[in-house]
Amino acid sequence: MVTDLTVDSGGQLSDFAPPLLEREPPLAALRQYAIEAAQGAGRLVLLAGEAGVGKSTLLEMLRRDPEGARWSWSACDGLFVPRPLGPLFDLADQLGGDLRQRCATGGDREDLFRALAGQLDAPDVVVIEDIHWADEATLDLLRFLSRRLRTTSALVIATYRDDEAAGEALRQALGDLAAQPSTRRIRLSPLSLDSVRVLAEDSGFTADRLFELTGGNPFYVAELLQAGETGVPMSARDVVLARAARLGDHARASLDVAALIGVKVDVSLLATLGPDPAALDELLASGLLVADGRWLRFRHEIARLAVAQAIPAHRAHAIHRQLLTALRAHDCPDEARLAFHAEESGDEKAVLRYAPAAARRAARLGSHHEAAAQFERALRFADRADLAVRGELCEELADEATLLGRLAMAEDSAERALSSWRETGDRLREGSALARLSRIRSSRCRGLEAAAAARASVSVLEPLGPSVELAGAYATLANQRMLQADYDTATALARRAQQLAVQFGVTDVLSDALNTEAGSASGRGLEWTPLMRRALYTALAGRHQKQAARAYVNLCVIAVEQWRFTEAEHYLAEGIEYCDDHGLATYAIRLRGELANLFERTGRWDEAVTTTHELLHHGEQSPVNVLCGLVRLGVIRARRGEAAVWECLDEAAAIAEDQDEPPFHVFTRLARAEAHWLAGDLLAARTEAESAARTAGACVAWHRGAVAVWLRRTGSEQPIDTAVAAPHLDLLSGDVSRAAATWTRLGCPYEAGLALLDSGQDKHLRQAFTLFTGLGAGAAAALARRALRRLGARTIPAGPRGTTRSHPLGLTRREHEVLVLIAEGHTNARIGGRLCISAKTVDHHVSAILAKLGVPDRAAAGQVARRDLTG
Repeated sequence: MVTDLTVDSGGQLSDFAPPLLEREPPLAALRQYAIEAAQGAGRLVLLAGEAGVGKSTLLEMLRRDPEGARWSWSACDGLFVPRPLGPLFDLADQLGGDLRQRCATGGDREDLFRALAGQLDAPDVVVIEDIHWADEATLDLLRFLSRRLRTTSALVIATYRDDEAAGEALRQALGDLAAQPSTRRIRLSPLSLDSVRVLAEDSGFTADRLFELTGGNPFYVAELLQAGETGVPMSARDVVLARAARLGDHARASLDVAALIGVKVDVSLLATLGPDPAALDELLASGLLVADGRWLRFRHEIARLAVAQAIPAHRAHAIHRQLLTALRAHDCPDEARLAFHAEESGDEKAVLRYAPAAARRAARLGSHHEAAAQFERALRFADRADLAVRGELCEELADEATLLGRLAMAEDSAERALSSWRETGDRLREGSALARLSRIRSSRCRGLEAAAAARASVSVLEPLGPSVELAGAYATLANQRMLQADYDTATALARRAQQLAVQFGVTDVLSDALNTEAGSASGRGLEWTPLMRRALYTALAGRHQKQAARAYVNLCVIAVEQWRFTEAEHYLAEGIEYCDDHGLATYAIRLRGELANLFERTGRWDEAVTTTHELLHHGEQSPVNVLCGLVRLGVIRARRGEAAVWECLDEAAAIAEDQDEPPFHVFTRLARAEAHWLAGDLLAARTEAESAARTAGACVAWHRGAVAVWLRRTGSEQPIDTAVAAPHLDLLSGDVSRAAATWTRLGCPYEAGLALLDSGQDKHLRQAFTLFTGLGAGAAAALARRALRRLGARTIPAGPRGTTRSHPLGLTRREHEVLVLIAEGHTNARIGGRLCISAKTVDHHVSAILAKLGVPDRAAAGQVARRDLTG
């Protein structure tokens, strides 16, 4: 449809509707997806378009189809900091059942997500409008549903505006959703001149003029045509206000109130503020508001914004005060809404009552951006509040900011909280605040300052006797000692923390301390997995999300570090799904970074590069995540003989220099040593390897082994640590064949090639060359060829032909293979089976292909392939 459908006062579609112009294809696509969903192949449809282009109208048209589906309709509200999971609670009112009960009793987000998924079936159509305003938890809900729709009979349709730059959270969510097999995308474009010409007939407008004024936007076209004057201003906003100006005084005042209430206007709330029935009738007759069940709503958000923005500040202030009073009288349960009106009316006490409550609710539901925004709102009004109130607000903001990766904000808030507790003389809270500050500084990779804060925390709390806070302080200091490779002290402190945690029944601290003890055991070369698994299961049983995420991260980090890739892949898949489902974005980023490390070590470099680029383009993250990504990209480029190696490795070195933790320095310097060595600069490579050696003593055996190998490889005369793990020890002892065989068994073809290359023997050099060329490691392959020349080999392999030729679409080899299979109509699962890779890896490739080709979906990618890759 080109304009909104005519709606009568009862909210029903009238018999008249404007002609359907240029919307037949998207409507047909929606109908097809509805059929597929009803047949048991659930679909998530992302419906995009600029404001006013007719997304809601298209859905209303679909709703008229006599299919017998149960429709549930919800929307995100852009008027204030979003209510966490607002659309889900709206859906619960309509769907009822277990979902409504869990919402009423304050179920946690995992329960709510599963309850909604469990109630979607035969056949359901769920609409979530305006997800460009969605809170973090609602975007996570869409991710959750997208992974589970394939076996349901539900059609979920999410609409959003694409006429403005998408926020980071939405951009990331759209990328994740697009990678799911159940997802389909539709974009509505403005009308063409020909369609505007049809609508302009007998209007007094020339089609060219109407098209020039509106750009083909259906809402703007409708507004200008309804105004019925060819001399109206260009702005649709002015048209809306001109229509509002024709209202009587009571109706005009009610319109202002409605605009500040939000997208949905509760008739009873509006009536509370004074409009008589005649005023409501006048509003409906004007077409600015329409009835929708027990609600009123603006015919379009553009109209609401036009009215709201035209209200003078003093009058808006008074309306917000009236709304706050009325909502309180109605026992409104939405603290986010109350906090918004409290702030807009300047009611300090009300802000401090409702904003923290809204923040804590948001945090429980995993809407951490919204929680942080509400805590910030409260702190703007807390200058005259008690020190204890300010201290608690600052602590809670620090916790939310940490989860979001906003570490500078987190540290500032933690320091402000510490000052508050010191000023009040509350030593228990002071000690706890120091432990929090230590953890935040550790996340910022400022290990010495973090350790100092942890020691101070213990010093403050120990004289006060056993407590929950002291258990947490011991656990925090234990972690700091582990990071500094003081494993004995770390283990002793972790066990003290465990004793107190058991005494006081705090299982989150127990999980944390078990985690650190497991990490320390790993550092000493002891068995660590039972302890780490116990840490994970303790956290999961206690629903301690941050501790569960930390356990997943450390399980994966140590497994990858020790080349236990099968085990690592299992926990990576499990951990990423857990963190995504619970809104733990910072930990999910860390896990995806480990997944990229696994790809790099096992020779799956295309996957490693794709994943790393996705992570580096993510908004907020710690310097360590950036450092690891830059090192990974730099070293793969160096191995391939590509450009832009040093822009990655130089930036990585600058970050590493600011870190206090030895492993970051070691692996950054080793990456630089390898890049210099591949480029033929042996002296620079040796210098970097020797720099790494200076701090390698504080690292685990696997890191020390890598340092020893690179010292030997670059001809350094520095003493070499031989207390290292196989296969490094095999290589150092001269058993090249055994080292290469071990690397091969572990699944590390590049490392096997390096071991063979070190031998200098013809047979081994040729094997190395074959491995390097298979990986696309052009620079390493060139070294093998040069070594063969030095031996005087009669035949020297020339390498695979055409491997360096540019792909016509800029794709990697693996991306090309995936695209060809997409063009043939294969599903992700089938593509994975054909290429012997996981469906999740196929998802990553599909996302990269869509981005490189600049197309919205698989169908369009297939068209490009058939057009440009055949001939």
